[in-house]
Amino acid sequence: MPITPTQFIWMDGAMVPWDQANVHVLTHGLHYGYGVFEGVRAYQTPKGNAIFRLRDHTQRLLDSCKILMIDVPFTLDQLMEAQLEVVRVNDVPEGCYIRPLVYLGYGEMGLNPLPVPVRVAVACWPWGAYLGDHSKGARMKISSWQRHDPNAMPTQAKGTGMYLNSGLAKMEAIRAGYDEAIMLGPDGRISEASAENLFVVKNGVIRTPASSAAGALAGITQDSVIEIARDLGYEVRFETLVRTDLYLADEVFLTGTAAELAPVASVDDRVVGDGTPGPITTALQSIYLQAVKGALPAYEKWLTYCS
Repeated sequence: MPITPTQFIWMDGAMVPWDQANVHVLTHGLHYGYGVFEGVRAYQTPKGNAIFRLRDHTQRLLDSCKILMIDVPFTLDQLMEAQLEVVRVNDVPEGCYIRPLVYLGYGEMGLNPLPVPVRVAVACWPWGAYLGDHSKGARMKISSWQRHDPNAMPTQAKGTGMYLNSGLAKMEAIRAGYDEAIMLGPDGRISEASAENLFVVKNGVIRTPASSAAGALAGITQDSVIEIARDLGYEVRFETLVRTDLYLADEVFLTGTAAELAPVASVDDRVVGDGTPGPITTALQSIYLQAVKGALPAYEKWLTYCS
């Protein structure tokens, strides 16, 4: 989706005008993909803009850095404040998407990342639903590209270069006429979509692959939806899934910060259920969207207000 520029980007502790937030062409992370990022959303609420699960996203950013042995020159609280400040100064009234990025900067070249300076940036811009208006559900395709083996790439790190894998799967799906890709793990079991966690509903039970077994990133939106589902009385299980579980599901849906909660209409041209969002998907989507916008006191714990 196109980026709509805002006014400022936070870079290494200072606000920089959008058009001046530049890096050198020999930036290490540009050549070797060495960096980590998060996708975070701020929503308009009755109390003003609020960031959804800010602490959890920021902790995952730092956890990713630890996995990749990147020494971040800012604390968790400083990085949280940077995101709040970016939202405040850019004043996007309808809410926005936030992109914190930690990357290896300019000064060294070669595969050894240890002597390279660490840089940090935070940007935000207005961004709609990542999968667009698929109110009737997205068309999915099992990708020919396999998700990373956890012993080849650390799948619990949200590493920048690792998303070449996701981009190949996404491009393949789009060029074949689908909306999104589903990726299998090294053992042929379901892992996740190119940038979302995946849920299957069968006989009233909600199932999702465990990140430890499937190589999927443990999702913060995934965790939120599981809590909502259990609060509504649904049974949620972490289980190994194969592609036929998708073909025979009553409902399938995706979760992610960018995608939020998106229904799936078909997988590999097999219609899911009757091809329209099912009752469990619809109920969870409704509660989730109310929660992120501050309409449900029970989930206000997930919101950090910017003012």
